[in-house]
Amino acid sequence: MNGDSAGDSQPSLFILSPDDRDGLSQAVRRVGWRVIAARRPGDAAQRFLRSEAQVALVDMRQGGNPDQLLKPLVPASEAGGGALIVLVEWQADANLPMLIEAGATHYLTAPFSDATLQATLASAHRMVERIGGGTRRHQRAQRIRRGDALYWQLGHDGRVRLSDNLARHLGLEDDLVTPARLLWRLPRAERRSVLMALRAMVRAGQPDSLAHALPGRPGDRLVHHLRSDDNGIAADVEWMSDTHERDGASRDYLTGLRSRDAALLWLDQRSGLPTTILLLTISQFERMNAAYGQVVGDALLGRIARRIERMVEDVAPGAMTARIAGTEFLVGLTGEAATGDRATFLARQLIGAIGRPFSAGDHLIRMIARCGIAQARPEDDATLLLRRAGTALADARQGGGEGIRILSAEKQSRQVDPDRLETDLRLALDRGEIGIVFQPQYPVMSDRISGVEALARWNHPHYGPLGAGILFQTAERSDYMLPLSTHIQGEALRQAAAWPRALSNLRLSINVTAADIAQPTFMADLLAMVDNSGFPRSRLTVEITESGLILDVDGAAALLRSLRAEGLAVAIDDFGTGYSSLAYLKSLPLDYLKIDSGLAQDIAGTARDRIIVRGVIHMAKSLGLKVIAEGVETEQQLDLLSREGCDYYQGFLRSAGVSSADLINLVLAG
Repeated sequence: MNGDSAGDSQPSLFILSPDDRDGLSQAVRRVGWRVIAARRPGDAAQRFLRSEAQVALVDMRQGGNPDQLLKPLVPASEAGGGALIVLVEWQADANLPMLIEAGATHYLTAPFSDATLQATLASAHRMVERIGGGTRRHQRAQRIRRGDALYWQLGHDGRVRLSDNLARHLGLEDDLVTPARLLWRLPRAERRSVLMALRAMVRAGQPDSLAHALPGRPGDRLVHHLRSDDNGIAADVEWMSDTHERDGASRDYLTGLRSRDAALLWLDQRSGLPTTILLLTISQFERMNAAYGQVVGDALLGRIARRIERMVEDVAPGAMTARIAGTEFLVGLTGEAATGDRATFLARQLIGAIGRPFSAGDHLIRMIARCGIAQARPEDDATLLLRRAGTALADARQGGGEGIRILSAEKQSRQVDPDRLETDLRLALDRGEIGIVFQPQYPVMSDRISGVEALARWNHPHYGPLGAGILFQTAERSDYMLPLSTHIQGEALRQAAAWPRALSNLRLSINVTAADIAQPTFMADLLAMVDNSGFPRSRLTVEITESGLILDVDGAAALLRSLRAEGLAVAIDDFGTGYSSLAYLKSLPLDYLKIDSGLAQDIAGTARDRIIVRGVIHMAKSLGLKVIAEGVETEQQLDLLSREGCDYYQGFLRSAGVSSADLINLVLAG
């Protein structure tokens, strides 16, 4: 099951009833609706948003308090274009104008017949259809939103399919598992009671519930509301822990992230401490809303929030993540994570994660993000720091490149002028502004550095440090690529040749471009450069950037064979970023394949992501190639890559790019 089949055949209703949840659920099922029901109002808004329901029923009988029961669901209902039914006793119909004013769209009086209930639900459903633009848009929204939900289904094939979010909380790598494997993820003391509840459900076929603690987190409990459907047994899952209920008060209704007020409070509490904030926005979201409708747009914002939340958890654990307005998200960093380099790295990862396509059933939706970064100054309060991040974000929207701008504590916004960069690049080599850093590479089963990749950095006198992305974009625009590439290769070889004996076993990787290998004298020039530097050919790897287009693949293949015959190793870099990947792999003589950072990080994503990464690694190994993963940031990614047969890795998990002196210290320190 993909989480949509039940929702496509039956409409769904979310019920909030402190005293009669089960009775109302039975009545609603009798008239052909699916039910997601709750007793406690604390996290009801989040549960409603993360369910597939577009209609909610709030039980206001027996003196229900509108402030506690109704009002928290109003923003959630409006955000999703939903309908909100209030159930009142017939004697209390005088209160209906007040409840409608508070946000209810329909009402039902008790006692009621099945026919009356069915008519009320049909009326609410018709309103939702009109607001949302029809069933197809709602199905797209449900497909998007269900990725965030907590649910599972036991199919007729005897296997359990879990939502991505539930699998993550249970520490499962796959979303399709056997019941035995699911049980083994539960605390030992609770397995028997869970198994008995499941067996009772199978025998009786009646709705039931069970609860358990999370693995390694005894204070966090989940409750499973079991039900039968056409595909087997299914369950909607919710948090039972008080901590999650209290936490809901400071949450954004649409995404479940921290709210703007909670973010401002967090910033105020850190006044005077080293703090950096990232302000992200989604570009041209209005066009997507116009094309697919607000319901799909709101569901998509929820999925974007989950990608942001997961990336922050991986790269900067403990950081604060919030939705502060519309399509703007804020990430707050403190401590070591608040440095400019770490913040910029996280921004790149977030922009990459948001840029991966979202599935909306029969469509793929692609989004583009921009990011402004601001480092706090001693005099900054929350409002001023947020304003400075907004300034950087405005610069990022207007500028080109990778879509990131930073306001450091000392400087103004580093909005770059492309024309100025082109002019300055001509002088940068003579001024010594183009430097080299070396990113260590490690065997997956060892902590000892085995090699390094030489990376370029532009220490611009006005804009500060600029990464290789902006540097090479500028070089391409100004037809300065060949002189720049030659300088970087020569400088990397010069520094590496001066390393002490302790580094004599390290391999050095240098990057060459498609423009380089197209030059008639490239091979002779490169070999002369290597020999003149004194660096051994046997320890040098030439990395061909796969994102660059090689026009003459046959000629390139002959050249690389010659380089290998001269003692150099050859790698294809950034594999997975370009459209020529398989053609290159088929035609070019290679020693190493380097998996692009985005692809490597996908191995900790969905089961589909893992299949793709696994296929790339196994294909490379079948061709006799060593595999190097770039951009490895978490132990989970490393563990999964290791299991699939990856040989080496590099990334922030172990080390960013470092100077030659720092590299020597790293190796000497073991």
